[in-house]
Amino acid sequence: MAFSATQIRKGMVLVFEGDPCRIIDFRHHTPGNLRAMVQTKMKNLRTGSNFEHRFRADDAIERAAMETHELEFMYQGGETYHFMNTENYDQLEMDDEALGDTAKWMQPGMKILAEYYDGRPIAIQLPQYLTLEIVETNPVMKTATKTASTKPAKLENGVTVQVPEFIASGERIRVNPTTEEYMDRAKD
Repeated sequence: MAFSATQIRKGMVLVFEGDPCRIIDFRHHTPGNLRAMVQTKMKNLRTGSNFEHRFRADDAIERAAMETHELEFMYQGGETYHFMNTENYDQLEMDDEALGDTAKWMQPGMKILAEYYDGRPIAIQLPQYLTLEIVETNPVMKTATKTASTKPAKLENGVTVQVPEFIASGERIRVNPTTEEYMDRAKD
């Protein structure tokens, strides 16, 4: 389904030079008495590279036919991660390269959303937050307040995040896996 470049919006996935590309940012520009154009920043979902491209306002653009499926992470074997589609129980494998930075957050039983293009997953979306236990951090400072400085804390999955000084080893915290930031103590 083709549409004009003036209808481009942030977050759209379109087919550009045969690859699915997500619009990261765009700007509609009309310089004086020249023709209108749309300047875009895009991310190639197949290769992961970011680039810029300028479309003429009357260029015909094709929207990528994306499917979204919920997958459950089952286990890791070497550099291969095994998932099950929760809708039809199909099993599939992804490697470290396909998962990228999200691989370190995988935990058995975790549900993720995967975007499919041409029948294979090309991008995944982690949950908004994860609850993890701190296995190693510096001792709690008696003078620590909520607005005080932070310290590194190693989580049960091996990832190190910055936490406030009043957090101790053994506590469970909520972490945003996208930004790798401490959110708050887990309330469970």
